[in-house]
Amino acid sequence: MTAPVLRPGGRSARVQESIHTAVRELLEEQDRSTVTVPQIAARAGVTPSTIYRRWGDLSALLADVALARLQPETESARTGSLQGDVRAWAEQYLDEMSSAPGRNMLRDVQSCLKPSYCATIIGGQLQVILDRYPDEPTPSVDRLINLVAAPIVFRILFSEAPLKVEELHRLIAIALSQ
Repeated sequence: MTAPVLRPGGRSARVQESIHTAVRELLEEQDRSTVTVPQIAARAGVTPSTIYRRWGDLSALLADVALARLQPETESARTGSLQGDVRAWAEQYLDEMSSAPGRNMLRDVQSCLKPSYCATIIGGQLQVILDRYPDEPTPSVDRLINLVAAPIVFRILFSEAPLKVEELHRLIAIALSQ
């Protein structure tokens, strides 16, 4: 008799993924203010109580989906230089977060989760870039967050227009100067 094959994540992971997929699909089809837990449950093939048990309420679920989107599926671009890698990461982050879904995602995460979650994810992404250049003087992750990521998020959440790419490049140069 052979042992049963274990699937990574198991049933719980499959249920979570089906719920996340349902949320993403519904948000593409309709205004977020009209999305409900019963709609999500029906789309995901679960009961509403499954969602309430796991997330507590709709805003926590939306924040969880948003947080999952913040985590990149692929490694950031390798340009061959620290400045180029940071620029590529920052330009992509600015582009993604400046979009309507990106703005909503930032608001969802901001309203429901510990702010440190975002800083931890962004910090991890930036640390991967810094680790590529062990022989170069590099700034701290906190310096990059303070001078590059924070202005991006601030302008997206609290301004009429996102940070301009030229200003982003200027901030990157300041962050990388020693």
